[in-house]
Order: sequence, then C-alpha cells, then structure tokens
Amino acid sequence: MASFIALVLGVCLGMNMAMPTLAAVHTVGDSSGWTLGADYSTWASSVNFKVGDSLVFNYGAGHTVDEVKESDYKSCSTGNSLSTDSSGATTIALKTAGTHYFICAVPGHCKGGMKLAVKVKPKKSPPPSPSPSPSPSPSPSPQDVTDTKHTHTPSPTTSTSSSTATTSSQSSHASSSSRFPVVAMFLASSISSYFLLRFM
Repeated sequence: MASFIALVLGVCLGMNMAMPTLAAVHTVGDSSGWTLGADYSTWASSVNFKVGDSLVFNYGAGHTVDEVKESDYKSCSTGNSLSTDSSGATTIALKTAGTHYFICAVPGHCKGGMKLAVKVKPKKSPPPSPSPSPSPSPSPSPQDVTDTKHTHTPSPTTSTSSSTATTSSQSSHASSSSRFPVVAMFLASSISSYFLLRFM
C-alpha cells in the first residue's frame, strides 16, 4: 500500500514538472499594501519577478500608481508617467524583461518612500526536444572500392522506402512524446480515483 502511494505521488510530481509553470501575482508590500512608510526595496529584493507575472497595488484614497522611467524614478519627477492609476487596486502585468519603476505621484509621497523598482527576468523557455540524429551511412569496404566489375547500385525504390520508414518513425516518436503530459495526467487521475473509491 505504501509503495503504491509513493508511486502515485511520483506520477503526480512528474506531471507537475512536465506542466508549464503559471504566472505569479505579487501583492506589492504584502499586507501593508502601497502606502507611506513601507520599505519597498527590501520587499522587491525578496521576490522573484518573471515576464508574465503581475503586480497588484492595494491602496487607499490619496495615492496613485505611476509607472515611470528610471530618471523620473530617481528624481521623483511626476510629469512624464508612462501610465497612471488612482483606483485603489491597480494591477500591472509585467510583459517585458528588465527593470520597471513605479512611484506615487502625490507630492511628497515618492520622496517619502512610495517608490518601487522591480527587476523582471525573462520567462524560461522549455528545453528543446531532442531531434533524432541521422544514422551514419556505412563506409565502403576496401573490397567495394577496388572491385569495379561488381559494383552494386541500390535501386531508388529501396532508398525511398527506407527514407519513408525513418521519417515515419521520427514523426511517430515526436507525436508520442508530445502526448506524455496528457497520458500522465490521465494515469494519475485514474489511480487516484481507484484509491479514493477503494479506501473510503
């Protein structure tokens, strides 16, 4: 029984590794939200930001969320914002890698610490699937090279059918490997259902 549960857990873990990771949603400042007196540089340094993630700014009336350029971030300048919002709940999708800068445009708030710089890493691409290596062609034996009277030329039909068989084998391998996550998910679901029905 214990070994079977370990098998089920192993299948689930394998499926989790095969599935793409989902984008994360980061609440700026956690429970403090977007407000005066918070340490946003410490908060940002503890979070891993990736392309596709989102930032959620929660704040009360009297604040804004402005995305700005680096120079405006450093000087707390508010006249050239790339985007601005004062709705109280602002969600920003991190669509590009690099550093993104945010400030509160209310006078004095940026200089009072309401500024955030986040370093966004590129999304990891899945590892490339290995392409089958072509089989090496046999090198001619010394007898074939010296014996010119009995030269054998393979017929076009033989080479075409061999090539077709190789191509068919390659496409079959590629399609079966792309179905692995679906098959693994079905298998794990079936095993889990079996145990739930049997031991409940």
